[in-house]
Amino acid sequence: MRENHVRESSILHERRSFLVASAGAVAWLAAGGLPRVSKAASPHVLPPLPYAENALAPVISANTIGFHYGKHHKGYVDNLNKLVAGTEYADSTLEKIIHDTAGKADRTSIFNNAAQVWNHTFYWKSLRPNGGGEPPAALRRKIEASFGSVAACKKEFASAAVSQFGSGWAWLVLDGDKLQIIRTANADIPLTSGKKPLLVIDVWEHAYYLDYQNRRADYVNAVLEKLLNWEFALQNAS
Repeated sequence: MRENHVRESSILHERRSFLVASAGAVAWLAAGGLPRVSKAASPHVLPPLPYAENALAPVISANTIGFHYGKHHKGYVDNLNKLVAGTEYADSTLEKIIHDTAGKADRTSIFNNAAQVWNHTFYWKSLRPNGGGEPPAALRRKIEASFGSVAACKKEFASAAVSQFGSGWAWLVLDGDKLQIIRTANADIPLTSGKKPLLVIDVWEHAYYLDYQNRRADYVNAVLEKLLNWEFALQNAS
């Protein structure tokens, strides 16, 4: 009898211990006891296009926009998020990343992807359906003061875009109080040299090759005459 009593007491004690432990475990889990799985920070998102993918046709087809925006631009955003995850740039703005990594050999990949995200976002805004034509009066006066005429500005813009060797960009920029046309190669960006971008034409092959093959000049002239967003340039110049 004595042995049975001891055995029953032991069983009751084990049950009470299990229930207490179980209750404690539930409370611990409810309080967040399990370690959280950390996810790579992804602060940068693909900005929406300012228009539908087919809105720039026939100058730039929906097919080109689909690849250029949906594959190339998105790829730069995705790559940037992977590259900055867990680094000192994880929570930085795009502009700060560009500023802090420009010219640093060990940060070239981060700079290239960050700058390309910025460049492409700016490029889409530099275009609009039924664009081209004459700039607004306030911008036209600035253009005439710097280039002599709108026609001269467009001619220099086209020349810079067509003559850029390899991949790159042609820009209308504000340098102090004077407008200039400049070129940059690959992912380079006027911001790093203190110039203020007003407009840009992308002359990487993926910007035009599906529609124009090797006829870069035709693409550039069509953009200048039919898509260039002079109102966007005026906003940036203000």
